[in-house]
Amino acid sequence: MNLRERLLADLQDAMRSRDERRRAAIRMVRASIANAEIDLHRECTDAEIQEIIAKEVKRRAEALELFRKAQRDDLIAKEETELEILNSYLPKQLSREDVERAVRAIAEELGASGPAQLGAVMRQAMAQLKGQADGRLINEVARAILSEAH
Repeated sequence: MNLRERLLADLQDAMRSRDERRRAAIRMVRASIANAEIDLHRECTDAEIQEIIAKEVKRRAEALELFRKAQRDDLIAKEETELEILNSYLPKQLSREDVERAVRAIAEELGASGPAQLGAVMRQAMAQLKGQADGRLINEVARAILSEAH
């Protein structure tokens, strides 16, 4: 079962069980996928669907941060639920320690010894860790590792 079929099956289950939050989250993602397919003039691959879901997760995380600052408890619960639902469709994210190990290995492999090589390390780290870790976390870890090596 590919990701598109899984989303459809989960949407139908959510509708049958009257799970409004799950239904709304899946519908939002399916709408984003449909919009991307219109732009691409073809069906999205599973990898492209995962990227779309990752963007939706990132949007929800940013919204959650803003709601927490505004102390909007009613919206915080809704966003957290949707975030949890969407994360279930993505591959397991690496921990900070795993990202640090991977970035250290890349820095050693490239012979990066300071912040000047951040671009090269980031290019390789983003390619290697794509879908497994947030780009912001990778950047933060890479900067820390390269500044301590300096």
